[in-house]
Amino acid sequence: MTHYSHVSTGWESLDTIIDHLRKGDNVVWQVDSIDDYERAASLFVKNAIANNQRVVYMRFARHLPLLEERNNIKVYQLKVDKGFESFSSQVHEIITKEGRDIYYVFDCLSDLLHVWATDLMIGNFFFITCPYLFELNTIAYFAVVRKMHSFKTIARIRETTQILIDMYNYKGLICVHPLKVQNRYSHTMFFPHKKENGNLVPVINSVEAAELFFHLSRENTTDARLHLDYWDRLFMQAKNLLESNASDEEKKDMVEQLSRLLLSRKKRELSMIREYMSLEDLLQIKERLIGSGFIGGKSLGMLLSRKILMSDSTYSWAEILEHHDSFYIGSDVFYSYIVQNGWWKLFMAHKTRSGYFLRAAELKEKMLNGIFPEEIKERLQFMLEYFGQSPIIVRSSSLLEDALGSAFAGKYESYFCVNQGDPGKRYEAFEEAVKRIFASTMNVDALTYRLQRGLDQTDELMALLVQRVSGTYHKNYFFPLLAGVGLSLNPFVWKKDMDPKAGMLRLVLGLGTRAVDRVGNDYPRIVSISDPLVKPLSEMKDMKRFSQHFVDLLNLDDNQIQTVTLPELIENDLGMQIDLVATRDLEAIDRRGEGGTKTSGESWVLTFDNFLSSSKFNPVMAKMLKTLEERHRNPVDIEFTVNYNRTGDLQINLLQCRPFHTLGKGPGIQAPAQISMEKIIISTESNFMGGNVSSNIACIIFVDPREYSELTLSEKYSVARLIGKLNRTIIDQEKMPTLLLGPGRWGTRTPAMGVPVTFSEINHIVAMAEISYQDGNLIPDLSFGTHFFHDLVETRIFYFAIYPENPDVIFNFEWLRDMPSILGDIAPDDVRFKDVVKVADMRDKGLVLLSNVVTQKTVCYLTL
Repeated sequence: MTHYSHVSTGWESLDTIIDHLRKGDNVVWQVDSIDDYERAASLFVKNAIANNQRVVYMRFARHLPLLEERNNIKVYQLKVDKGFESFSSQVHEIITKEGRDIYYVFDCLSDLLHVWATDLMIGNFFFITCPYLFELNTIAYFAVVRKMHSFKTIARIRETTQILIDMYNYKGLICVHPLKVQNRYSHTMFFPHKKENGNLVPVINSVEAAELFFHLSRENTTDARLHLDYWDRLFMQAKNLLESNASDEEKKDMVEQLSRLLLSRKKRELSMIREYMSLEDLLQIKERLIGSGFIGGKSLGMLLSRKILMSDSTYSWAEILEHHDSFYIGSDVFYSYIVQNGWWKLFMAHKTRSGYFLRAAELKEKMLNGIFPEEIKERLQFMLEYFGQSPIIVRSSSLLEDALGSAFAGKYESYFCVNQGDPGKRYEAFEEAVKRIFASTMNVDALTYRLQRGLDQTDELMALLVQRVSGTYHKNYFFPLLAGVGLSLNPFVWKKDMDPKAGMLRLVLGLGTRAVDRVGNDYPRIVSISDPLVKPLSEMKDMKRFSQHFVDLLNLDDNQIQTVTLPELIENDLGMQIDLVATRDLEAIDRRGEGGTKTSGESWVLTFDNFLSSSKFNPVMAKMLKTLEERHRNPVDIEFTVNYNRTGDLQINLLQCRPFHTLGKGPGIQAPAQISMEKIIISTESNFMGGNVSSNIACIIFVDPREYSELTLSEKYSVARLIGKLNRTIIDQEKMPTLLLGPGRWGTRTPAMGVPVTFSEINHIVAMAEISYQDGNLIPDLSFGTHFFHDLVETRIFYFAIYPENPDVIFNFEWLRDMPSILGDIAPDDVRFKDVVKVADMRDKGLVLLSNVVTQKTVCYLTL
């Protein structure tokens, strides 16, 4: 294609004024109507076609088409309803595919406001697209409608583009006024020009110029709202509507419009929003929103569930629920952070198949060290001033988070800010927390999770939820009395007469970190709501061993989260009612000969029995879970804290609520009445999660507990990486259903407690078991309600625990240790672990795994 240093606009007079177009020019027309832009674009395209240039038309707006597809004109139909990232990615891919020296015409950018509702993101789109077009030596036409955008947005466009032309009507005449023409100049270039007899004539007469400029200044400055982003003007309109005599139907329509911009675009969630949230609710959210965009799934789940409870007239929830005063950082801040720090091309490279993981690592490092715009910093500082020195927690709240089937549990970070010290240090700590959460979108586990669910190309808009930490001051410590997780459907019933529909709780003393994470050598209290005082273990020595021994809290003096032992906490004399949550260990007292007169941490076991039996907590939680389940029309999972107010009344802070995905709802299949003992590999009762399961097993990966316990720390980490390598060889779960067996806790952070795999290293298996190995102190953790638990459920991995020391359990160690292993064929570089890790091909053995909810039995046996 011939290279032209000067390119015509198709309008000879305009060519003279601006000294023609140049390759690389982005041309923005500010117009009163689309018709004016259509005329300018048509002239440009007509001249381009005459000179055999290829024209690409980006079609996305609601206005009439500017061009029709024909020879040398390619029309791309773009989708805008999926958001900024998706739209920008489409444009980026097209520009990349079309290559150099192309002429572009874009629909009017102002039309994007009906979907994005913010000038900020239109400015961001222009900021990332124009330099790429310039780089490829193209010429591109854009348009914006006058008085639809903030002054700041137009200034940003002016700064980015090469040419900005104002086009308007004055006394029936077309006027063209170049506002910016890069690297070109003449004495009359930047005057307004009137169209007279087909030519553009500069307005240089002082009388006529003064009259024209007076008219223009009056037109352009009458609306002070243009100092605001379109987003803010839209909510001002909503506030005026609320304060007017508008009908309920008009207000509901506004709720629908704002919800699609602020809360969700999913039909299920929008239906619930219409039912439970008002226009006043949405305006209150906006008042506490920093930036623009969505508040994300976690924030919506919390707010919606609180509204559901408050609308329940059968219970006085206002007296029970702790008030919240959360702030929200909108999802547009996340994208703006990437765009304005110059990382968008890297972000696009990450979205490709080859760069998905590789570029993410590079981007993650950069995101830890970016800079926020001054206006965002000012809003963040204002928020911190509001909280003062109260501890806060910064939580991820992405748009995909906490949805049915994609909870993203534990995939993104949350950070406590103890929030002590001078304002400068407090702001630095807060900003670091925000950056670390943004960077966590590039974590390998999060990327793998999205890839496995087909969400890798879906916009993942990261918003943030900033909450006041719920708790009480205890000298130099701050923490809640209790924290926990609640499930409205109990997936783990250890007695046949327990009602799984009543739900379950997972309770800890102190911060809830120990309730949602698997932590080394510590166990929360599992509560069946239908029978709260019944425990899986009955003897005191077992209850003590498998109980909570450490407490997470905020140390105000050290300005950090801290873990202390239960005895340390008690001995600090913090004014706690320890007998409300703990049971005195009389056996230990007798052994020490203390007679029970001295309070010692070693003499107490956290059982929460007194609290569960003497307070109204259990029935309140039963009511809460059932109400939320009924209104969500799905089992739910909640996070909460428990405190007492000054008058001694119970206060529950509902921190989070999301749909809870369940497994194995189908009818149970009974194992054959008679199975010969030599055919049974595993047989156990209770201690499983996954419902009714019937699966052929094609492969077993077995980590020998005895051999594993004798490894060094580094070797145990190497075994975890080997499991990940084997996991990646499973291309199709259905064709190669694999059973994973190993000691202690899978996914632990403490190798002495189990195999420290990440979830992305076991996500292709169909069933897994944790084996108790008493000699090595490797004990399973039935950690229902944790992030790990959610991963298992959503990936449809059946889980069960095996206690070989139990006389009712069959576990054929010898058969597993003697089975032929193909580890050397699959992972020849890891044969040094051949005695630790066995991999057996079971496709010709007829191995079957069955579980039945009614009988509470799990059996794995050979049929051939």
